[in-house]
Amino acid sequence: MMRRIVLACLAACAVAAVAAVGVASGAAGEADWSMNATMIEACSCPMFCQCYFNMQPAGHAGHGAGAEHFCRANIAYKVNRGHFGAVKLDGAKFWIASDLGSDFSDGVFDWAVVTFDRAMTQEQRDAVGTILGHVYPVKWDSFSTAEGAMEWKHMGDVAHATLDGGKTAEIKLRRYAGNTAEPIVVKNLKYFGTKRNDGFVMMPNEVEAYRVGPKAFEFRGTTGFMITIDINSKDVAPPKTAKAY
Repeated sequence: MMRRIVLACLAACAVAAVAAVGVASGAAGEADWSMNATMIEACSCPMFCQCYFNMQPAGHAGHGAGAEHFCRANIAYKVNRGHFGAVKLDGAKFWIASDLGSDFSDGVFDWAVVTFDRAMTQEQRDAVGTILGHVYPVKWDSFSTAEGAMEWKHMGDVAHATLDGGKTAEIKLRRYAGNTAEPIVVKNLKYFGTKRNDGFVMMPNEVEAYRVGPKAFEFRGTTGFMITIDINSKDVAPPKTAKAY
């Protein structure tokens, strides 16, 4: 799978990748940490995102003769439980808007903006920045951070998240009701650099939009899912070198 290929190339330099984009400058070190978080996620690819199985995202018709390939996504995080050393992360919310670009073979994605909920302390932001370097051990052509007011709700068949009341970004997912009585869940599929997840709960989006700046986008009826991931410092600890006597 595409993501496994990318991870195999880049996992060894995850921490360096975080430093390169300027995240988590205050949270470096050997602290014990963990994060269990649930995401409401959507992207521009048709259901289900082909990026998990290919070196290119889906093609989208443009004004020219050829299709333009991109995967423009929004991810709304809510931390169920977590810590970074003594810094508690329970209940923290943050948002990632991104475009993975047109080709993954070089191990470099296009751009990402991480927006922290205003309620998060600087210590929490630094901690999350470090952990995200392990969740997504990749490199970005462009990376930045921002601050906003975030809302996150999951109510049965509907999941809805907004940034600044939807003015900055919005995701709304609804379970497809015409197939089975229960949600459709994809198992045995790795989510980026995490070792554990509870499965991809399929929920096509009614809207996924990033509405600010020159990279704004909006899609409807494309990929959407919810997923709970679990990652900790032991998952990414470097192997111990045996002593030579």
